[in-house]
Amino acid sequence: MEFFFYAVPSLMIAGFAAAAYLLVRRARRLRRTWTHGLTAEARCLRMFTTAGGGGGDTSVHTTVHHVYEFTTREGRTVRFEEENGPTTVLEGDFVTVRYLPELPQRATALPPTPGRLAVGTGVGLVFLGIAGSFCVGFILLVHVIFAESDGLLP
Repeated sequence: MEFFFYAVPSLMIAGFAAAAYLLVRRARRLRRTWTHGLTAEARCLRMFTTAGGGGGDTSVHTTVHHVYEFTTREGRTVRFEEENGPTTVLEGDFVTVRYLPELPQRATALPPTPGRLAVGTGVGLVFLGIAGSFCVGFILLVHVIFAESDGLLP
């Protein structure tokens, strides 16, 4: 029984650490694409929205998706989908995309906003850190409870 009180928060901490790693990796890739990436003209092939939430007292949130296609300098045609793009870009519009030559499928049509990226990444890391801290605190509390009760639940 005691195992579950340690295992579940430990798995949650591992999940928070993995999410933090992915958040930082995405921010670094996006920043590198903005600063060192090549540019190309892309065409918006499709624009669509997805809706989520809306259960109970929560509001519905809508995410805008765009599907772009462009040709790299090497002549390779690349198609990619991106979330949270501007709602002013419609099907058939041409936009400038930035891509890394080694990862053209990870291109972005988002305009460079390094300050916004830094703030968003920072807020995400703070949230994950607080959640992880609560898990560590829970593990320590459980350890103290089990140590004082000689391994028996009170």
